[in-house]
Amino acid sequence: MTLRVRPHAPDDTGCVLEVTPESAGWRHVGFKVHVLEPGQVLGGGALDREACLVILSGTASIAAGDRNFTDIGTRGSVFDDAPPAAVYVPAETRYRVTAVTRVELAVCTAPGAPGRPPRLIDPATMTREVRGSTTNQRFVRNILPETEPADSLLVVEVITPGGHWSSYPPHKHDRDAPGEETALEETYYHRLHPPQGFAFQRVYTDDRSIDETIAVEDGDVVMAPRGYHPVGAPHGYDLYYLNVMAGPKRQWIFKNDPAHEWIVARR
Repeated sequence: MTLRVRPHAPDDTGCVLEVTPESAGWRHVGFKVHVLEPGQVLGGGALDREACLVILSGTASIAAGDRNFTDIGTRGSVFDDAPPAAVYVPAETRYRVTAVTRVELAVCTAPGAPGRPPRLIDPATMTREVRGSTTNQRFVRNILPETEPADSLLVVEVITPGGHWSSYPPHKHDRDAPGEETALEETYYHRLHPPQGFAFQRVYTDDRSIDETIAVEDGDVVMAPRGYHPVGAPHGYDLYYLNVMAGPKRQWIFKNDPAHEWIVARR
């Protein structure tokens, strides 16, 4: 199974990319990207899955259950220095997205139960972090972290400047070891600026049963079912990625590759 999923021409719903638990061979994470033209409408919702609808760029109105969120989203690009707009939709709730401008929409899903209300995730509440230093520095926005209510989903976006590394030192989260590591599937949705660029992502396990180095282009998804998954952005090309994680326990505890732990110890 290849870990790279490439975009395609929009279908009737504007979908340009899709990862399902069935296509990925795992149990939790689902991910789609839709490009909607002004006035285009997308409907969705599932009985047993929650969703986080992230307006990556553009402006849209979203109805979810009995809630209406009108004209949300201000970014022209994922590389704008601004948070996205996002809406949380619980299981057993239908949603309807109407594009006001051209919209790039990420639909992030995972197993969920009914009972929570749909809500706008206020961009003002999305915390921003700077991780690492020198050529390991990257900029993180927490869209749906474990401190905010949901059943399974964790959603975060990261800007990695050209010439920098991210998800580094290599780390993993693929086993249930209380207090040490949690088991989380993960997708990386990559965008590049300028868009003709490329980046590299390696996904590997300790026993090398998975060991792939992937040349990532604009719009690609890389799946990390297990193992370490560092990313490098070449000089001249800034890298954006949207991470979606989910697993049996909604907590992000990772383990660094012991061979590279010295990088952290040296700081």
